[in-house]
Amino acid sequence: MAKILVTGGCGFIGSHTIVDLVEHGFEVISVDDNSGSSPYAMAGIEKITGKKIKNYKVDLKNFDETRAVFQENPDINGVIHFAAYKAVGESVKEPLKYYENNIFGLVNLLKCVQEFRIDDFVFSSSCTVYGNPDTIPVTEKSPTKKAESPYGATKQMGEEILQDFTRATKNTNIILLRYFNPVGAHPSILIGENPIGKPQNLIPVITQTAIGKLPKMLVYGNDYDTRDGSCVRDFIHVCDIAHAHTLSIQYLAAKKNSTNCDIFNLGTGDGVTVLEAIKTFEEVSGVKLNYEIGPRRPGDVIAIYANNNLAVTELGWNIQYNLKDMMKTAWDWELKIKEAEEKVKSN
Repeated sequence: MAKILVTGGCGFIGSHTIVDLVEHGFEVISVDDNSGSSPYAMAGIEKITGKKIKNYKVDLKNFDETRAVFQENPDINGVIHFAAYKAVGESVKEPLKYYENNIFGLVNLLKCVQEFRIDDFVFSSSCTVYGNPDTIPVTEKSPTKKAESPYGATKQMGEEILQDFTRATKNTNIILLRYFNPVGAHPSILIGENPIGKPQNLIPVITQTAIGKLPKMLVYGNDYDTRDGSCVRDFIHVCDIAHAHTLSIQYLAAKKNSTNCDIFNLGTGDGVTVLEAIKTFEEVSGVKLNYEIGPRRPGDVIAIYANNNLAVTELGWNIQYNLKDMMKTAWDWELKIKEAEEKVKSN
C-alpha cells in the first residue's frame, strides 16, 4: 500500500482527496497548520472511510518541522501539495502574505522531496495561470499571461519552480493540476467547504447569504462582455477534482507520464456566469437570494473555462457531478453546519 503525504489535508479539496485516496487503497498522512482550515475535517474523513488519518500540525514555512515529518515517515511514496492561501481578493489586499506562504512552503517541501528522493509529486495549481485568456476554452497549451492577482502569480511561480526542479533533479515526476472552480461537498455531507472568517469564494458566499449568515451578497460587475454581463466561470464538483488526484498518483506510479512535468486542466468544459450560478442555486434550494450588483473586483478575469480533453483521455478522468449536484451538496452542507451550530448553542 503506497503512502501519500497530503499537505493541506484539512482543507476543502485536501480532505476530499484524502477520502478518495483511502477509498482507492492508499495509506495517507496529512500536514496542515489549520491557519485556513478546521481540524474537525479529520473527524469527517474518519466517519466516511473508517480510517483515522494522522495530521501533523506543521507550518511548511518552518523547514525543520517539515523535514521532521519526512524523517518520521521514510516510506512516503508521493506528495500531493494543496497547502496554500487561495483567496483572490485577499491576495490583492495582502500580497506579501501570499508570496511568503505559498512560495516558501513549496520550496521547503521540495527540499524534503529532493533529500528523501520522493518519486511522485502532484501540485495544486489553478486556471488563474492563464490570466485573461485570448480564446476559450483554454487548453494546456494556451499561453499563460500576466496573472490578475498575487494568488495567481504564486501559482505561476509555483509551476515555474517545479519545472526548474524537475529539470535539475530528474528523479521526481510531477503533475500540475490546473483547477477551475471547485465547489460542492461530499455526498455524505460529512465534509465540505468551511472557510474561516468571511468567505472569499462564490458558492460559500451564496450559501451563507441564503442561510442568513451574510445579510446580502454582491455580484462584482454586470458590465462585462458576457451573455448577462457577469463573469464566466467553470464550476467543478470537489469530488471530481479529488478523484483526479488519485488518478494522477496512479498515473505517475505506473510511469505513464510523457514528461517529467505533465499538465492537466480540471474543469467541466462549460462556462457558467455568476448570475446563472445564482439562478441554479435558487432553483435547487428554493431560497431567493438577497444580492445586488456591485462594482468590478480587482483580480477577477472576465471569462474562463476549460478544455478537459487531456485529463479525460490520459488520466481516464470522468465528471460525475453536474451544476445542480454541486449546488445541492453545497446547500446541504451549509444546512448541516447550521444544525451543528444550533446544537452547540442549545447545550
